[in-house]
Amino acid sequence: MSLNLCSDQMLVLLAPEKVAALSPLARDPTLSFVAARAAALPVVRSSAEAVLRLHPDLVLAGAYGAQTTLALLEQEEVPVWRLDMPEGFAAIRTQTMRLADRLGVPERGAALVAAMDAVLRSVRPQAHRVTAVAWEPRGYTAGPGSLMDAVLRAAGLTNASNGRRLGLEALLRRPPDLLVVPASPDFPSRATDMLDSPAVAAIPRRTLPPRLTICAGPFTAQAVAILAR
Repeated sequence: MSLNLCSDQMLVLLAPEKVAALSPLARDPTLSFVAARAAALPVVRSSAEAVLRLHPDLVLAGAYGAQTTLALLEQEEVPVWRLDMPEGFAAIRTQTMRLADRLGVPERGAALVAAMDAVLRSVRPQAHRVTAVAWEPRGYTAGPGSLMDAVLRAAGLTNASNGRRLGLEALLRRPPDLLVVPASPDFPSRATDMLDSPAVAAIPRRTLPPRLTICAGPFTAQAVAILAR
């Protein structure tokens, strides 16, 4: 079973027939790459009592969140596997294969990695240098060494951010060639309004579905393909 959105997705991609339960976020189509498949699978609250009632052979989780629950499960000798947070495609390959081996489906892991690499190889180099800023709500940006930095570089773009927050004024003082923004949420807020400000309307942009980048997985290569179009 899985108690984390990122591990939800990897479990469904690798071994859906082994799912005892997923976290409720697995069914959210705005956040989960596997939402359609997860809709037919059971979910569980991240409480030790709820998990223990299902007698899982293995609990997948993230590096953060539900730590009290995980500690209680480990006290009960329930095997727990905490997934890392890959910040690049090499790390995604490694984690995918390690988890596939642990789940007893190494061939599926290899297939996912091969499909990811095929997408990455299909990206053509940019004809000239294109600077980009991955701009998030509240002005957060993706700096060097982050997952979005890896996505930008794989798409042939030059990340123009050092990872600091950029308000409208700071962005407009040195505008990039391209803005990369998340798809508009169903319920906009003051945090997201700045992304659609008329002041930045003249800067070309690409929009990425959050489900491709909120977690790192073989599916993240699809974000690269979108940016490289």
